[in-house]
This record gives sequence, structure tokens and C-alpha cells, in this order.
Amino acid sequence: MASLKDMRVRIASTKATQKITKAMQMVAASKLRRAQTAAEAARPYAEKMEAVISNIAGAAAGSPGAPVLLAGNGKDQVHLLLVCTGERGLSGAFNSSIVRLARERAYELMGQGKTVKFFCVGRKGYEQLRRNFEKQIIDNVELRSVRQIGFVNAEEIAQKVIARFNAGEFDVCTLFYSRFKSVISQIPTAQRLIPLEVTAPAAGAVATSYEYEPEEDEILSGLLPRNLAVQIFRALLENNASFYGAQMSAMDNATRNAGEMIRKQTLVYNRTRQAMITKELIEIISGAEAI
Repeated sequence: MASLKDMRVRIASTKATQKITKAMQMVAASKLRRAQTAAEAARPYAEKMEAVISNIAGAAAGSPGAPVLLAGNGKDQVHLLLVCTGERGLSGAFNSSIVRLARERAYELMGQGKTVKFFCVGRKGYEQLRRNFEKQIIDNVELRSVRQIGFVNAEEIAQKVIARFNAGEFDVCTLFYSRFKSVISQIPTAQRLIPLEVTAPAAGAVATSYEYEPEEDEILSGLLPRNLAVQIFRALLENNASFYGAQMSAMDNATRNAGEMIRKQTLVYNRTRQAMITKELIEIISGAEAI
């Protein structure tokens, strides 16, 4: 059995840990509001960009001059998985849920005889994926030094992806990230970027005909690279909000668990102390009676 001193040290250590987790919970809560606002503000722009491109792509469907980012290169053998995770841990299952979705997709594609490559954005995703796919990771971008994620960060990643696609390094690119729903709910999401998934019009919707100047193919050649950067930027913002939501929830659970541990440890300490006092009193009384 541990001594009373050891028990006091253990209780003090647990209390110190509880203070840290409580502080981290409050910091995550303060950063969550800003991150959530940024993620929600980016959604309408990204969704409207998709709608506009889908409309133009519908008019350009079947055109022999359609951009390769829209139509693809005609092959489906090499897949690039663009996995966006966080730079830090202590956020529950936030990082591992994204990696799990990407890993399942990778094994599924490999089972079909496809070649899989990884482009990691975020340190935690890279650390988890390299355990099983170290030789298949072709690039890794860390954003630890970035205090506030901007469009320029997404644009740099998009340019790297496009450069590798133009070099013929892959045929299909799929983006993995966590979509923020609430503090306790973040949804791992997979979104195909290359070739672009064109959203079909809703059933019963009236098709509108537009005339474009310049031609559709020329418009798409400028819009598609920007759309790629916009979708990646949206994923980074969604990830940022999801991270703070998951961290806030995880630190709240950790604080509660620490409080429960302190209660149990204090109870054991008091019982042990009382037992030792009782034992000493019995020894004193027995000695006095013996005299």
C-alpha cells in the first residue's frame, strides 16, 4: 500500500493536471467561436462556386476541349488522397477519425488493384499514416507556424496538387477533412477534387440556359484551379473549427475525470490516515494496560 506522502503527492499531481485541462478547455472555447464563424462564412462561397462551375460544366459537357481538371485524364489507376488533419493532439478522436476514413479508402482502392498515394496536410495525420504507408506519402505540409489560416495557405497546397497532376503523378484526387457540425459532432468527409464532381440538378428543377462570353472551356480553365483552392481553404477552416470543438469536449471530459479521481484518491487517503491513527491509538492503549 502506498504511504500517506505518496498519496498526497498523487492528489496534488491530479489537481495540477485538472488545472491544465480546465485552462485548455477555456482556451479552446475562446478560439472556437472565431474558428466556427470563419468556417460558416466560407461555406456559402464554396457552395456557390461549386454551383456556378456545375452550371458551366453542364454546358461544356462532352466538349473535346474541356479542361482536364474537370474531365480528368481518362484514367483511374493512380489515386491521390489529400488528408487534412490537425497539428496538435489532445482533441479526442478528431485526427484519428479523418485518418481512419482515408485508411479505409486506401485499403479499398488497393484491394481493387489501384495505386494509392498520400498528400498529408497536418503533422498528426502524417504521423499516423506513415506507420502503414510511409513509402506512399509523396508530400507533407505542416501549418504549425501559421497563426491564422488564410487563403494563401490553401492556394499553395492547390498549386502543388495541380503541378503533380499536370506531371502525370496521379489520375484522381480526393480530399479528406472533418466537417464541423457542433462542439460534440464533427463529421469526417471525403470530397473528390480531380476530376471535379459535378452536382446534378435537383429533380424537377427548371434548367436555365446561359450564353457565355468567353467560351465555357476558357472560363473553366480559370475557375477550376481557383475552385480547387477554395475547396481546400474551406476544408482547412472546417478542420480548424472541428479541432477546437473536439479539444473543448475532450478537455471537459478530462477535467471531469480528474475531479472524480481526486474524490476517490482523497477518500482512500482519509481512510488510510484514519486506519493508521486508530492503529497507533490501539498500540498506545495496549502498552498502557500492559504496564
